[in-house]
Amino acid sequence: MSVNGDKIRKRYDRLAPWFDGLEGFLEGLIFRRLRKKLWAMAEGQHILEVGVGTGKNFSFYPPQARITAIDFSPKMLEQADKKRERKQLDVHLDLIDVQSLCYADNSFDTVVASFVFCSVPQPRKGLKEIYRVLKPGGQLLLLEHVLSSNKFMAALMNLLNPLIVRLVGANINRQTVKNVQACQFRSIFIDPNSSDMIKLIRAVK
Repeated sequence: MSVNGDKIRKRYDRLAPWFDGLEGFLEGLIFRRLRKKLWAMAEGQHILEVGVGTGKNFSFYPPQARITAIDFSPKMLEQADKKRERKQLDVHLDLIDVQSLCYADNSFDTVVASFVFCSVPQPRKGLKEIYRVLKPGGQLLLLEHVLSSNKFMAALMNLLNPLIVRLVGANINRQTVKNVQACQFRSIFIDPNSSDMIKLIRAVK
């Protein structure tokens, strides 16, 4: 892992025990509804969740699918493991960085990530790895906060971004739609109900 990546991992390790509480208000107000919508689109028998974090998506997993969930933060995975035990959920957890996946080509029917690529040091590298492990016709489902299209707001986000990265390891000015478009996906769909700064993206291999 790069020096920058190691710093981000350590920040998430530090925040892990309090992470759910820190985002509790937004989770209940906005994010939970969007997560449910995202996972309702998941298809196939073998699904990979990238950036499982503390397991916020566990409640939305398709009941019949075989699910592998990864994160690059050991402390986040510890929280997810505790939640998995409480929910008695059958999901395989792995300590893996999306930028260097150990899975074979064409392994997964669907890959899902929610609010993850704001924290990946080299997002296009991670997206190319996802493309590699997806089966032909498989889909990537993303729920991501992105740089605003409003010039004033975008300037403010760019100004604040170094501080936010230093505090929590997340970039608030990523252009994730453009990053997905730069990969080889044959079709990309942006949910028309997405807001200016939160996008639901579906990309098909």
